[in-house]
Amino acid sequence: MNAVNLLGFDLQGLAAYCEQLGEKKFRATQLFRWIHQKGASDFAEMSDLAKSLRDKLAGRAVIHGLPVISEHVSADGTIKWLFDVGGGNAVESVFIPEDDRGTLCVSSQAGCAVGCRFCSTGHQGFSRNLETWEITAQLWFAEHALRKRLNISERVISNVVMMGMGEPLQNYDNLVPSLKTMLDDHGYGLSRRRVTVSTSGVVPMIDRLREDCPVALAVSLHAPTDALRDQLVPLNKKYPIDELLAACQRYLAAAPRDFITFEYCMLDGANDSPEQAAELVRLVKGARPPAPGRPKQADAAPSGGKVPAGAGGAGIACKLNLIPFNPFPASGLTRSPKARVQAFAEVLLEAGIVTTVRKTRGDDIDAACGQLAGEVQDRTRVHVRMVRAPVNPS
Repeated sequence: MNAVNLLGFDLQGLAAYCEQLGEKKFRATQLFRWIHQKGASDFAEMSDLAKSLRDKLAGRAVIHGLPVISEHVSADGTIKWLFDVGGGNAVESVFIPEDDRGTLCVSSQAGCAVGCRFCSTGHQGFSRNLETWEITAQLWFAEHALRKRLNISERVISNVVMMGMGEPLQNYDNLVPSLKTMLDDHGYGLSRRRVTVSTSGVVPMIDRLREDCPVALAVSLHAPTDALRDQLVPLNKKYPIDELLAACQRYLAAAPRDFITFEYCMLDGANDSPEQAAELVRLVKGARPPAPGRPKQADAAPSGGKVPAGAGGAGIACKLNLIPFNPFPASGLTRSPKARVQAFAEVLLEAGIVTTVRKTRGDDIDAACGQLAGEVQDRTRVHVRMVRAPVNPS
Protein backbone atom coordinates (compact mmCIF):
# COMPACT_ATOMS: atom_id res chain seq x y z
CA MET A 1 0.00 0.00 0.00
CA ASN A 2 1.38 3.41 -0.99
CA ALA A 3 1.72 5.82 1.94
CA VAL A 4 -0.29 9.05 1.83
CA ASN A 5 1.72 12.27 1.96
CA LEU A 6 -0.11 14.43 4.51
CA LEU A 7 1.21 17.61 2.89
CA GLY A 8 -1.48 17.02 0.28
CA PHE A 9 -4.37 17.71 2.68
CA ASP A 10 -5.86 21.01 3.78
CA LEU A 11 -7.35 20.89 7.30
CA GLN A 12 -10.74 19.70 6.10
CA GLY A 13 -9.14 16.93 4.06
CA LEU A 14 -6.93 15.90 6.96
CA ALA A 15 -9.97 15.74 9.27
CA ALA A 16 -11.70 13.42 6.81
CA TYR A 17 -8.58 11.26 6.64
CA CYS A 18 -8.38 11.01 10.45
CA GLU A 19 -12.02 10.01 10.58
CA GLN A 20 -11.23 7.15 8.19
CA LEU A 21 -8.68 6.00 10.77
CA GLY A 22 -11.34 6.07 13.45
CA GLU A 23 -10.00 9.24 15.07
CA LYS A 24 -11.84 12.36 16.21
CA LYS A 25 -11.62 15.54 14.15
CA PHE A 26 -9.67 17.47 16.79
CA ARG A 27 -6.76 15.09 16.24
CA ALA A 28 -6.50 16.46 12.70
CA THR A 29 -6.00 19.99 14.06
CA GLN A 30 -3.20 18.78 16.34
CA LEU A 31 -1.58 16.93 13.47
CA PHE A 32 -1.97 19.88 11.10
CA ARG A 33 -0.23 22.20 13.57
CA TRP A 34 2.68 19.81 13.99
CA ILE A 35 3.16 19.57 10.25
CA HIS A 36 2.80 23.20 9.22
CA GLN A 37 3.50 25.32 12.30
CA LYS A 38 6.36 23.21 13.65
CA GLY A 39 7.61 21.62 10.45
CA ALA A 40 7.58 18.12 11.93
CA SER A 41 8.03 15.13 9.64
CA ASP A 42 8.40 12.37 12.24
CA PHE A 43 5.21 11.17 13.91
CA ALA A 44 7.23 10.10 16.96
CA GLU A 45 7.93 13.81 17.66
CA MET A 46 4.23 14.62 18.01
CA SER A 47 4.04 14.26 21.76
CA ASP A 48 0.40 15.31 22.27
CA LEU A 49 -0.95 12.73 19.80
CA ALA A 50 -2.15 9.41 21.21
CA LYS A 51 0.42 6.67 20.67
CA SER A 52 -2.25 4.57 18.96
CA LEU A 53 -2.72 7.30 16.34
CA ARG A 54 1.02 7.72 15.86
CA ASP A 55 1.31 4.00 15.27
CA LYS A 56 -1.52 4.09 12.72
CA LEU A 57 0.07 7.00 10.88
CA ALA A 58 3.51 5.40 10.85
CA GLY A 59 2.13 2.52 8.83
CA ARG A 60 -0.08 4.48 6.45
CA ALA A 61 1.19 8.04 6.00
CA VAL A 62 4.32 10.11 5.49
CA ILE A 63 5.32 13.75 5.65
CA HIS A 64 8.06 14.44 3.16
CA GLY A 65 9.00 17.37 1.02
CA LEU A 66 10.57 17.67 -2.40
CA PRO A 67 14.24 16.76 -2.86
CA VAL A 68 16.38 19.89 -3.23
CA ILE A 69 18.61 19.75 -6.29
CA SER A 70 20.29 23.09 -5.78
CA GLU A 71 20.19 26.37 -3.90
CA HIS A 72 21.45 29.71 -5.20
CA VAL A 73 21.74 32.90 -3.17
CA SER A 74 21.73 36.30 -4.90
CA ALA A 75 23.83 39.26 -3.91
CA ASP A 76 20.59 40.98 -2.83
CA GLY A 77 19.62 38.11 -0.49
CA THR A 78 17.14 36.42 -2.83
CA ILE A 79 17.26 32.62 -2.60
CA LYS A 80 16.29 30.24 -5.40
CA TRP A 81 15.71 26.52 -4.84
CA LEU A 82 15.43 23.90 -7.57
CA PHE A 83 13.21 20.98 -6.51
CA ASP A 84 13.09 17.53 -8.09
CA VAL A 85 9.50 16.53 -8.93
CA GLY A 86 10.43 13.27 -10.65
CA GLY A 87 10.35 12.05 -14.22
CA GLY A 88 13.24 14.29 -15.19
CA ASN A 89 11.31 17.42 -14.16
CA ALA A 90 12.36 20.11 -11.70
CA VAL A 91 10.62 23.29 -10.52
CA GLU A 92 11.89 26.47 -8.92
CA SER A 93 10.82 28.50 -5.90
CA VAL A 94 12.21 31.89 -4.93
CA PHE A 95 12.34 33.64 -1.54
CA ILE A 96 12.58 37.43 -1.67
CA PRO A 97 13.46 39.10 1.66
CA GLU A 98 12.47 42.73 2.23
CA ASP A 99 12.43 44.99 5.27
CA ASP A 100 8.69 44.65 5.89
CA ARG A 101 7.95 41.20 4.41
CA GLY A 102 9.29 37.90 3.22
CA THR A 103 7.79 36.72 -0.06
CA LEU A 104 7.90 33.21 -1.49
CA CYS A 105 7.26 32.70 -5.21
CA VAL A 106 5.76 29.24 -5.71
CA SER A 107 5.44 27.02 -8.82
CA SER A 108 2.22 25.21 -9.73
CA GLN A 109 3.24 23.19 -12.81
CA ALA A 110 6.31 21.53 -14.30
CA GLY A 111 6.56 23.89 -17.22
CA CYS A 112 3.67 25.88 -18.67
CA ALA A 113 1.36 25.30 -21.61
CA VAL A 114 0.33 28.94 -22.09
CA GLY A 115 3.51 29.87 -23.97
CA CYS A 116 3.76 33.62 -23.28
CA ARG A 117 6.33 35.09 -25.63
CA PHE A 118 8.40 36.80 -22.92
CA CYS A 119 8.50 33.93 -20.37
CA SER A 120 11.37 31.46 -20.31
CA THR A 121 9.21 28.83 -18.57
CA GLY A 122 6.82 28.78 -21.53
CA HIS A 123 9.72 28.29 -23.92
CA GLN A 124 10.59 25.06 -22.10
CA GLY A 125 7.16 23.58 -22.72
CA PHE A 126 4.89 21.64 -20.36
CA SER A 127 5.16 18.28 -18.64
CA ARG A 128 2.47 18.03 -15.93
CA ASN A 129 0.51 19.66 -13.13
CA LEU A 130 2.02 19.55 -9.66
CA GLU A 131 0.08 17.66 -7.01
CA THR A 132 -1.28 19.58 -4.01
CA TRP A 133 1.47 18.23 -1.78
CA GLU A 134 4.13 19.37 -4.25
CA ILE A 135 2.77 22.93 -4.19
CA THR A 136 2.45 23.03 -0.39
CA ALA A 137 5.85 21.36 0.05
CA GLN A 138 7.60 24.40 -1.43
CA LEU A 139 6.25 26.61 1.36
CA TRP A 140 6.71 23.92 4.02
CA PHE A 141 10.38 23.51 3.13
CA ALA A 142 11.18 27.20 2.68
CA GLU A 143 9.48 28.37 5.88
CA HIS A 144 11.15 25.85 8.16
CA ALA A 145 14.52 25.88 6.42
CA LEU A 146 14.65 29.67 6.79
CA ARG A 147 13.67 29.51 10.47
CA LYS A 148 16.54 27.10 11.13
CA ARG A 149 18.96 29.22 9.12
CA LEU A 150 17.98 32.39 10.98
CA ASN A 151 17.65 30.55 14.32
CA ILE A 152 14.20 31.98 14.99
CA SER A 153 10.81 30.44 15.83
CA GLU A 154 8.51 33.12 14.42
CA ARG A 155 7.16 33.12 10.88
CA VAL A 156 9.59 34.16 8.14
CA ILE A 157 7.33 34.05 5.07
CA SER A 158 4.53 36.62 5.24
CA ASN A 159 3.52 36.63 1.55
CA VAL A 160 3.08 33.92 -1.07
CA VAL A 161 2.76 34.66 -4.76
CA MET A 162 1.72 31.93 -7.19
CA MET A 163 4.00 33.42 -9.84
CA GLY A 164 6.52 30.63 -10.27
CA MET A 165 6.52 28.08 -13.05
CA GLY A 166 3.12 27.34 -14.56
CA GLU A 167 -0.37 28.81 -14.90
CA PRO A 168 -1.97 28.24 -11.46
CA LEU A 169 -5.55 28.33 -12.69
CA GLN A 170 -4.87 25.51 -15.15
CA ASN A 171 -4.09 23.35 -12.10
CA TYR A 172 -7.11 24.50 -10.15
CA ASP A 173 -8.06 21.35 -8.23
CA ASN A 174 -4.57 20.96 -6.80
CA LEU A 175 -4.09 24.69 -6.23
CA VAL A 176 -7.10 25.42 -4.00
CA PRO A 177 -6.35 22.96 -1.14
CA SER A 178 -2.81 24.35 -1.02
CA LEU A 179 -4.14 27.92 -0.82
CA LYS A 180 -6.46 26.89 2.02
CA THR A 181 -3.50 25.45 3.93
CA MET A 182 -1.60 28.71 3.49
CA LEU A 183 -4.55 30.69 4.83
CA ASP A 184 -5.53 28.40 7.71
CA ASP A 185 -4.73 29.75 11.18
CA HIS A 186 -3.67 26.24 12.20
CA GLY A 187 -1.32 26.16 9.20
CA TYR A 188 0.59 29.23 8.03
CA GLY A 189 -2.04 31.82 8.96
CA LEU A 190 -1.40 34.04 5.94
CA SER A 191 -3.79 36.88 5.15
CA ARG A 192 -5.90 36.58 2.00
CA ARG A 193 -4.44 39.96 1.05
CA ARG A 194 -0.94 38.46 1.22
CA VAL A 195 -1.55 35.39 -0.93
CA THR A 196 -1.64 36.24 -4.62
CA VAL A 197 -2.61 34.08 -7.57
CA SER A 198 -1.19 35.33 -10.86
CA THR A 199 -2.98 34.25 -14.03
CA SER A 200 -2.61 34.85 -17.73
CA GLY A 201 -6.41 35.03 -17.91
CA VAL A 202 -8.21 31.69 -17.51
CA VAL A 203 -11.63 33.33 -17.25
CA PRO A 204 -13.80 30.41 -16.02
CA MET A 205 -11.32 29.62 -13.25
CA ILE A 206 -11.19 33.27 -12.14
CA ASP A 207 -14.92 32.97 -11.53
CA ARG A 208 -14.46 29.69 -9.64
CA LEU A 209 -11.67 31.12 -7.48
CA ARG A 210 -13.95 34.01 -6.55
CA GLU A 211 -16.44 31.50 -5.15
CA ASP A 212 -14.09 28.92 -3.65
CA CYS A 213 -11.07 30.73 -2.22
CA PRO A 214 -10.80 34.45 -3.05
CA VAL A 215 -7.26 35.73 -2.56
CA ALA A 216 -5.43 38.65 -4.15
CA LEU A 217 -5.50 38.44 -7.94
CA ALA A 218 -2.80 39.50 -10.39
CA VAL A 219 -3.48 39.32 -14.12
CA SER A 220 -0.77 39.18 -16.78
CA LEU A 221 -2.07 41.82 -19.18
CA HIS A 222 1.03 42.98 -21.11
CA ALA A 223 -0.86 44.65 -23.96
CA PRO A 224 -3.69 47.19 -24.36
CA THR A 225 -5.21 45.58 -27.48
CA ASP A 226 -6.30 42.10 -28.49
CA ALA A 227 -4.19 42.19 -31.66
CA LEU A 228 -0.99 42.67 -29.65
CA ARG A 229 -1.97 40.47 -26.70
CA ASP A 230 -2.74 37.61 -29.10
CA GLN A 231 0.97 37.65 -30.03
CA LEU A 232 2.31 37.97 -26.48
CA VAL A 233 -0.19 35.87 -24.49
CA PRO A 234 -1.70 33.20 -26.76
CA LEU A 235 -4.50 32.46 -24.26
CA ASN A 236 -5.97 35.80 -25.29
CA LYS A 237 -7.27 34.15 -28.47
CA LYS A 238 -9.58 32.07 -26.26
CA TYR A 239 -10.37 34.69 -23.62
CA PRO A 240 -9.97 38.17 -25.16
CA ILE A 241 -9.41 41.31 -23.15
CA ASP A 242 -13.05 42.38 -22.77
CA GLU A 243 -14.00 38.97 -21.40
CA LEU A 244 -10.98 38.97 -19.09
CA LEU A 245 -11.73 42.42 -17.69
CA ALA A 246 -15.35 41.45 -17.11
CA ALA A 247 -14.16 38.45 -15.05
CA CYS A 248 -11.86 40.76 -13.08
CA GLN A 249 -14.78 43.07 -12.39
CA ARG A 250 -16.81 40.14 -11.07
CA TYR A 251 -13.87 39.00 -8.94
CA LEU A 252 -13.70 42.33 -7.13
CA ALA A 253 -16.99 41.59 -5.37
CA ALA A 254 -15.27 38.88 -3.30
CA ALA A 255 -11.61 39.93 -3.48
CA PRO A 256 -9.73 40.72 -0.24
CA ARG A 257 -8.33 43.82 -1.94
CA ASP A 258 -10.41 46.48 -3.63
CA PHE A 259 -8.32 46.37 -6.81
CA ILE A 260 -6.88 43.94 -9.33
CA THR A 261 -3.16 44.05 -10.09
CA PHE A 262 -2.36 44.09 -13.79
CA GLU A 263 1.14 42.97 -14.66
CA TYR A 264 2.71 44.54 -17.72
CA CYS A 265 6.11 43.34 -18.95
CA MET A 266 7.92 46.20 -20.70
CA LEU A 267 9.19 45.04 -24.10
CA ASP A 268 11.32 47.34 -26.22
CA GLY A 269 9.46 48.51 -29.32
CA ALA A 270 6.59 46.08 -28.78
CA ASN A 271 4.27 47.43 -26.04
CA ASP A 272 6.04 50.41 -24.50
CA SER A 273 5.10 53.51 -26.57
CA PRO A 274 3.28 56.57 -25.13
CA GLU A 275 0.40 55.82 -27.50
CA GLN A 276 0.08 52.31 -26.05
CA ALA A 277 0.16 53.77 -22.54
CA ALA A 278 -2.73 56.06 -23.51
CA GLU A 279 -4.60 53.06 -24.95
CA LEU A 280 -4.02 51.21 -21.69
CA VAL A 281 -5.53 54.13 -19.79
CA ARG A 282 -8.61 54.03 -21.99
CA LEU A 283 -8.83 50.28 -21.52
CA VAL A 284 -8.84 50.17 -17.72
CA LYS A 285 -10.92 53.33 -17.37
CA GLY A 286 -13.61 51.86 -19.60
CA ALA A 287 -13.43 54.32 -22.50
CA ARG A 288 -12.32 51.81 -25.12
CA PRO A 289 -14.83 50.65 -27.76
CA PRO A 290 -15.16 46.89 -28.33
CA ALA A 291 -12.51 45.47 -30.65
CA PRO A 292 -13.80 44.98 -34.20
CA GLY A 293 -14.59 41.41 -35.09
CA ARG A 294 -14.48 40.21 -31.47
CA PRO A 295 -17.55 38.77 -29.71
CA LYS A 296 -18.91 40.88 -26.85
CA GLN A 297 -18.12 38.25 -24.23
CA ALA A 298 -18.32 40.73 -21.35
CA ASP A 299 -22.09 40.99 -21.71
CA ALA A 300 -22.51 37.45 -20.42
CA ALA A 301 -22.42 36.92 -16.66
CA PRO A 302 -22.28 33.61 -14.83
CA SER A 303 -25.50 32.10 -13.56
CA GLY A 304 -26.81 34.25 -10.72
CA GLY A 305 -24.20 36.95 -11.29
CA LYS A 306 -24.52 40.60 -12.25
CA VAL A 307 -23.50 41.95 -15.63
CA PRO A 308 -20.23 43.82 -14.92
CA ALA A 309 -19.20 47.22 -16.21
CA GLY A 310 -16.43 45.56 -18.26
CA ALA A 311 -14.15 47.32 -20.70
CA GLY A 312 -16.91 49.37 -22.25
CA GLY A 313 -18.39 50.59 -18.97
CA ALA A 314 -17.14 52.38 -15.88
CA GLY A 315 -13.67 50.89 -15.85
CA ILE A 316 -12.04 48.67 -13.26
CA ALA A 317 -10.30 49.40 -9.97
CA CYS A 318 -6.72 48.37 -10.60
CA LYS A 319 -3.04 48.82 -9.98
CA LEU A 320 -0.52 48.60 -12.84
CA ASN A 321 2.75 46.83 -12.10
CA LEU A 322 5.30 47.54 -14.85
CA ILE A 323 7.89 44.76 -15.04
CA PRO A 324 11.32 45.26 -16.64
CA PHE A 325 11.76 42.36 -19.07
CA ASN A 326 14.48 39.87 -18.22
CA PRO A 327 15.81 38.88 -21.66
CA PHE A 328 16.63 35.36 -22.82
CA PRO A 329 17.77 34.49 -26.35
CA ALA A 330 14.80 32.36 -27.45
CA SER A 331 12.32 35.21 -26.93
CA GLY A 332 13.64 37.48 -29.66
CA LEU A 333 12.74 40.42 -27.38
CA THR A 334 14.69 43.04 -25.44
CA ARG A 335 14.10 45.15 -22.35
CA SER A 336 12.60 48.63 -22.65
CA PRO A 337 15.05 51.40 -21.74
CA LYS A 338 14.53 52.89 -18.28
CA ALA A 339 13.57 56.27 -19.73
CA ARG A 340 10.81 54.71 -21.80
CA VAL A 341 9.50 52.73 -18.83
CA GLN A 342 9.38 55.93 -16.80
CA ALA A 343 7.63 57.83 -19.59
CA PHE A 344 5.08 55.01 -19.89
CA ALA A 345 4.49 55.09 -16.12
CA GLU A 346 4.00 58.86 -16.15
CA VAL A 347 1.16 58.57 -18.66
CA LEU A 348 -0.60 56.14 -16.32
CA LEU A 349 0.10 58.18 -13.19
CA GLU A 350 -1.16 61.38 -14.78
CA ALA A 351 -4.41 59.54 -15.55
CA GLY A 352 -4.78 58.71 -11.85
CA ILE A 353 -3.88 55.02 -12.14
CA VAL A 354 -1.77 53.62 -9.30
CA THR A 355 1.41 52.48 -11.02
CA THR A 356 4.62 50.88 -9.80
CA VAL A 357 7.77 49.69 -11.55
CA ARG A 358 8.82 46.33 -10.17
CA LYS A 359 12.27 46.26 -8.67
CA THR A 360 14.26 43.46 -10.28
CA ARG A 361 15.45 40.98 -7.65
CA GLY A 362 17.62 37.90 -8.05
CA ASP A 363 18.47 38.43 -11.70
CA ASP A 364 22.09 37.42 -11.05
CA ILE A 365 20.85 33.89 -10.25
CA ASP A 366 18.08 33.83 -12.90
CA ALA A 367 15.42 34.18 -10.21
CA ALA A 368 13.74 37.34 -11.47
CA CYS A 369 10.29 37.61 -13.04
CA GLY A 370 10.00 35.51 -16.21
CA GLN A 371 13.34 33.78 -15.69
CA LEU A 372 12.21 30.65 -13.85
CA ALA A 373 12.84 27.71 -16.10
CA GLY A 374 13.72 24.66 -14.01
CA GLU A 375 13.93 21.44 -16.01
CA VAL A 376 10.97 20.25 -18.07
CA GLN A 377 10.44 17.09 -20.08
CA ASP A 378 8.29 18.82 -22.66
CA ARG A 379 5.41 16.83 -24.13
CA THR A 380 3.89 19.75 -26.05
CA ARG A 381 6.44 20.17 -28.88
CA VAL A 382 6.99 23.76 -27.83
CA HIS A 383 9.81 24.26 -30.34
CA VAL A 384 7.23 23.75 -33.10
CA ARG A 385 4.38 25.71 -31.50
CA MET A 386 6.22 28.87 -30.50
CA VAL A 387 6.91 31.09 -33.46
CA ARG A 388 9.69 33.61 -32.96
CA ALA A 389 8.59 36.05 -35.62
CA PRO A 390 8.97 39.75 -34.72
CA VAL A 391 6.16 41.17 -32.63
CA ASN A 392 3.91 43.62 -34.51
CA PRO A 393 3.00 46.37 -32.00
CA SER A 394 0.20 47.84 -34.14
